[in-house]
Amino acid sequence: MSDPATINPRIVEALYMEALSLSDEVRSAFTLSGRLERARSEEDFARIALSSEGLRTTTRMMHAIAWLLNHRAYFMGELNELQLRHHGRLAPEMRASDPEHLVSLEPQIRTLVEATRTFYDRLLRLDQTWRAESAGQASGLQRLRERLEQRLAS
Repeated sequence: MSDPATINPRIVEALYMEALSLSDEVRSAFTLSGRLERARSEEDFARIALSSEGLRTTTRMMHAIAWLLNHRAYFMGELNELQLRHHGRLAPEMRASDPEHLVSLEPQIRTLVEATRTFYDRLLRLDQTWRAESAGQASGLQRLRERLEQRLAS
């Protein structure tokens, strides 16, 4: 298995463009104007399923875009690493789709929901890898303390 990619400006920019495209598809798929008016009363469950999965999927993509925007700001020098660590955290547990709701959705919408889930999972892996790599590196303050201790000991 190959080593996971580290986060860099090119990866963040490519993911950001992918997130924008995916978000536009989500917006189009879950636009309820017209669908709710055409629905009959016996289609209440389908309307609820569409609304709740639309909310979950939209929220997932909003979190993904916010995470990517924070990383873009970091690479542009608008955030420092401490700010990125504090504000750039990706929620590890995004509420999963309800299987009963998914069954009642059109196949292309189910596919889109899964695509957003896969995209979010990719970002989670990148975030976890970045945090693990960074945790292994001593902070600037920690390195300064180590150098001071070495000088005082000699």
